[in-house]
Amino acid sequence: MRLRWTPAAADDLEAIADYLRRNFPSFLQSTIQAIYHAIVSLKTMPYRGRSGREEDTREFVIPDLPYIAVYRIKADAIEILHIYHGAQDRT
Repeated sequence: MRLRWTPAAADDLEAIADYLRRNFPSFLQSTIQAIYHAIVSLKTMPYRGRSGREEDTREFVIPDLPYIAVYRIKADAIEILHIYHGAQDRT
Protein backbone atom coordinates (compact mmCIF):
# COMPACT_ATOMS: atom_id res chain seq x y z
CA MET A 1 0.00 0.00 0.00
CA ARG A 2 1.26 3.48 -0.83
CA LEU A 3 1.59 6.44 1.50
CA ARG A 4 0.25 9.78 0.36
CA TRP A 5 1.19 12.85 2.39
CA THR A 6 -1.21 15.77 2.27
CA PRO A 7 0.32 19.24 2.10
CA ALA A 8 -0.94 19.83 5.66
CA ALA A 9 0.91 16.75 6.96
CA ALA A 10 4.09 17.75 5.14
CA ASP A 11 3.76 21.23 6.64
CA ASP A 12 3.28 19.71 10.10
CA LEU A 13 6.47 17.68 9.76
CA GLU A 14 8.36 20.75 8.56
CA ALA A 15 7.01 22.79 11.51
CA ILE A 16 8.18 20.09 13.93
CA ALA A 17 11.61 20.14 12.30
CA ASP A 18 11.76 23.95 12.50
CA TYR A 19 10.81 23.90 16.18
CA LEU A 20 13.44 21.28 16.98
CA ARG A 21 16.08 23.09 14.91
CA ARG A 22 15.52 26.27 16.96
CA ASN A 23 15.05 24.75 20.39
CA PHE A 24 16.52 21.25 20.51
CA PRO A 25 18.89 20.82 17.56
CA SER A 26 20.47 17.68 18.99
CA PHE A 27 17.08 15.92 18.71
CA LEU A 28 16.21 17.10 15.21
CA GLN A 29 17.50 14.28 13.05
CA SER A 30 16.55 11.37 15.31
CA THR A 31 13.05 12.72 16.00
CA ILE A 32 12.19 13.44 12.37
CA GLN A 33 13.53 10.04 11.33
CA ALA A 34 11.54 8.30 14.06
CA ILE A 35 8.32 10.06 13.04
CA TYR A 36 8.89 9.29 9.36
CA HIS A 37 9.76 5.61 9.93
CA ALA A 38 6.80 5.12 12.27
CA ILE A 39 4.46 6.52 9.64
CA VAL A 40 6.03 4.38 6.90
CA SER A 41 5.42 1.33 9.10
CA LEU A 42 1.68 1.92 8.68
CA LYS A 43 2.03 0.48 5.18
CA THR A 44 2.30 -3.02 6.66
CA MET A 45 -0.27 -2.61 9.46
CA PRO A 46 -2.58 0.29 8.62
CA TYR A 47 -5.28 -0.57 11.15
CA ARG A 48 -3.05 -0.53 14.21
CA GLY A 49 -3.90 3.10 14.94
CA ARG A 50 -6.95 3.86 17.05
CA SER A 51 -10.18 5.28 15.63
CA GLY A 52 -9.78 8.99 15.02
CA ARG A 53 -11.71 11.96 16.33
CA GLU A 54 -13.03 12.72 12.86
CA GLU A 55 -15.09 10.25 10.86
CA ASP A 56 -13.14 7.77 8.72
CA THR A 57 -9.78 8.67 10.26
CA ARG A 58 -7.34 6.82 12.44
CA GLU A 59 -4.71 8.09 14.87
CA PHE A 60 -1.32 6.50 15.39
CA VAL A 61 0.65 7.49 18.48
CA ILE A 62 4.30 7.59 17.45
CA PRO A 63 6.18 5.21 19.78
CA ASP A 64 8.40 6.91 22.39
CA LEU A 65 7.49 10.40 21.12
CA PRO A 66 4.67 12.83 21.95
CA TYR A 67 3.36 12.93 18.36
CA ILE A 68 0.18 11.59 16.79
CA ALA A 69 -0.23 10.94 13.08
CA VAL A 70 -3.79 11.31 11.80
CA TYR A 71 -4.50 9.32 8.67
CA ARG A 72 -7.19 7.85 6.45
CA ILE A 73 -7.12 4.45 4.79
CA LYS A 74 -8.17 4.58 1.15
CA ALA A 75 -8.52 1.71 -1.33
CA ASP A 76 -5.12 2.38 -2.89
CA ALA A 77 -3.21 4.36 -0.26
CA ILE A 78 -2.82 5.52 3.30
CA GLU A 79 -3.38 9.27 3.35
CA ILE A 80 -1.42 11.09 6.06
CA LEU A 81 -3.56 14.07 7.07
CA HIS A 82 -1.75 15.70 10.01
CA ILE A 83 0.92 15.20 12.63
CA TYR A 84 0.14 16.70 16.02
CA HIS A 85 1.99 17.05 19.29
CA GLY A 86 0.04 15.25 21.99
CA ALA A 87 -0.28 18.45 24.05
CA GLN A 88 -1.44 20.49 21.07
CA ASP A 89 -4.96 21.90 21.05
CA ARG A 90 -6.61 20.28 18.03
CA THR A 91 -9.94 22.08 18.14
